[in-house]
Amino acid sequence: MALKKNPEESVSYAESATAERAKQLFNSGEGTKKKETKILTTFSIEPSFKKELEGLFGELGLSWAGGIRFALKEFCKKYKE
Repeated sequence: MALKKNPEESVSYAESATAERAKQLFNSGEGTKKKETKILTTFSIEPSFKKELEGLFGELGLSWAGGIRFALKEFCKKYKE
């Protein structure tokens, strides 16, 4: 059995201060730099080399993807000339 919605009892968030603040934050990007969306990239490596890298990244406290991003950024810094 479905319940009917009573419009008098419903709470309106459209005019609340919290709703206005949320709109400002999410629409204007106030105070934050807009992030780029990430793209999925694939490549092939040997399973033994991947395990070795996962161990190294784990020691650094990084996940697989985080470690790869870190390694690529460091590579770019080192060889950017």
